Amino acid sequence: MDGTTLIWIAALMALAAALYSSVGHGGASAYLAIMALFSVAPETMRPTALTLNLVVATFAAARFALKGQTNWKLLLAFAVTAVPAAFLGGSIELPPHLYRPLVGVVLLLAAVRLFWQPELLAARPVHTPSLAVTLPVGAALGLLAGLSGTGGGIFLSPLIILFGWEDARKTSGIASAFIVLNSAAGLLGNLASVQRLPLELPIFLASVFAGALLGSWLGVSRLPRHRLLQALAVVLVIAGLKLLFT
Repeated sequence: MDGTTLIWIAALMALAAALYSSVGHGGASAYLAIMALFSVAPETMRPTALTLNLVVATFAAARFALKGQTNWKLLLAFAVTAVPAAFLGGSIELPPHLYRPLVGVVLLLAAVRLFWQPELLAARPVHTPSLAVTLPVGAALGLLAGLSGTGGGIFLSPLIILFGWEDARKTSGIASAFIVLNSAAGLLGNLASVQRLPLELPIFLASVFAGALLGSWLGVSRLPRHRLLQALAVVLVIAGLKLLFT
């Protein structure tokens, strides 16, 4: 990887981490999109995205937890099936011709999520979902997280808000902790993939940590965050289409 490419990837990852951490997410879908745009090998993409996701989401999860904005009971209701499913998904080695379209679809779905932001919906009464709902939802998102190299939080949070399972602020706390658990389980499911982490990983880690710091403490909310997230969605669409059709 030449110096110019490395600078671009690191800068884009830092920006993605700032935006995603401000809403309690880890940014794996953005990291996957950035790596896809720069033609990083598929076998490197998944462990790299999970590792970066783990760092940023841990930062966000700690921030929400310290402020008492995490509904631990609801988190557990999803995580009890999500974590083993993420471990299973991480243990499955997908060949590039299957991994690329899977991630392409995930990126397109993530882009839809960024264009449609349910946090802007009017507040609705909060009610706790039954285990008959949370257990299969957790398992499905966990498996997807392990297979693709994401944390699943970007899909969990709109479901929670849409169905009124928690308010927007506590949803971010749940999503960030959910991402941490799934990312760790996905990596543990395939420890061999850690050997494929790029030599540039320390630079990427420093970039996303700096971005998370900006997003969490320096007030990214003061910027037009929703418009920036939608601009990021365009990048996800481009990268998703590239993976699907090349």
